[in-house]
Amino acid sequence: MDATLLIGLIVAYFSLLILISYFTGKSDDNQAFFLGNRQSPWYAVAFGMVGASLSGVTFLSVPGLVANNSFAYMQVVLGYVAGYLVIIQVLLPLYYRLQLTSIYTYLEGRFGRNSYTTGSIFFLISRVIGAAFRLYLIAIVLQTAIFDSLEIPFWLTVVITIILIWVYTFRSGIKTIIWTDTLQTTFMLAAVIITIVTIQQKLIPEGGLLSYINDSDYSRIFFFDDWKSGNYFFKNFLSGMFITIVMTGLDQDMMQKNLSCRSLGDARKNMFWLALTLVVVNFIFLSLGVLLYDFADAQAISFSKPDQLYTQVALSGTLGTTVLILFILGLVAAAYSSADSALTALTTAFCVDILRIEKMEAKQSKRTRKMVHLGFSFVLFLVILIFRQLNDDSVINELFTAAGYTYGPLLGLYAFGLYTKRSVKDKWVPLAAIASPLLAFGIRYYAKEWYQYSMSFEHLIINGLLMFLFLAMLSRKA
Repeated sequence: MDATLLIGLIVAYFSLLILISYFTGKSDDNQAFFLGNRQSPWYAVAFGMVGASLSGVTFLSVPGLVANNSFAYMQVVLGYVAGYLVIIQVLLPLYYRLQLTSIYTYLEGRFGRNSYTTGSIFFLISRVIGAAFRLYLIAIVLQTAIFDSLEIPFWLTVVITIILIWVYTFRSGIKTIIWTDTLQTTFMLAAVIITIVTIQQKLIPEGGLLSYINDSDYSRIFFFDDWKSGNYFFKNFLSGMFITIVMTGLDQDMMQKNLSCRSLGDARKNMFWLALTLVVVNFIFLSLGVLLYDFADAQAISFSKPDQLYTQVALSGTLGTTVLILFILGLVAAAYSSADSALTALTTAFCVDILRIEKMEAKQSKRTRKMVHLGFSFVLFLVILIFRQLNDDSVINELFTAAGYTYGPLLGLYAFGLYTKRSVKDKWVPLAAIASPLLAFGIRYYAKEWYQYSMSFEHLIINGLLMFLFLAMLSRKA
């Protein structure tokens, strides 16, 4: 397909996002930017969060999982549901009772300033690396599919990408993102569903899609036979549960949307329906993987890594122009639905937790917020270029994995704060927060090296437990 036409489609797509920003961004005060004036309808938040929860990494990677792991990922997804129930019952009531803007403010009241700053900094590090990683993966695909043929350099692709995010979020932040995420989720799901329908018509024109998926060798969901395996059910379920607790419930990016709801009841409804929707959507993504592998085999479409499966099939042109267009738009939507909210959350956390923006006068605080927003846009640009210079997928994946270790100390901090009444020696908390992920990394490495035990995401639980134990050693009666 002509690259100029694809660029035209992307320009039209972003014009629509900017139009939404215009209508939702008439108020650009800090309350609108940080919390949408707490007026967001829960159903829009829930639907938009589907796209933010999945991201561009999921869009490309989950269909490719089925070759080596079948549908084992659904075990993790079922764990997500349990994690959302914990958020509904434990964390949301806490955040709404304290009327928080940044969720890490809780740590200051519970432990002290050092704990508060540590929690926020660990989030900032993790989100910068995570958001840059996701944008980097998408920028590479767009570069290959569109911009290389126009001789546009990679750094300019990244600049355009970041500028577009900044343009439609700089005025009203989360107030705009609630609605742009809704649009982006729609495009992402439309891409997947139309791809499934198109492949079905070519592979199984007589119908019977569910039977076809069920009869596939890839469709096994539950694995109980080998507890050392990375696919073992209880490992995956518990990992999914704790991933959701920390990467949604203890993550400013994800919780900021929930805190923009009108009430605790609305935020709970949002979480409940999001949990159920994600089960269905992830099953659809895995089903797409079955169809993509069979179609690629039938059409002799080659790819070097599972992550490239969907991309190569879509770009091959064998599914037609409609699928190609929707794939590009779905890919862009998946990437931006997580990146735009990440940029807003980074700005919020830095302004509220580090700069204490609430102590500034209104005019100064608004100017400061806009400068921080611009600053983090530049930081994302630099980190993406660093990934490009590394030019080593294994190193970049390790950096992304390392960023995930920063959630362990948050898990330990919140668990200790919520389930004990003891105070801690606040000045030592930053050291404990550095030590726990380092030890967790060592345990994960040597479990594989010495005992052939393959961890799924258990290192997150171990990390949180180590932090909890360190806090217990630093504690005293309140």
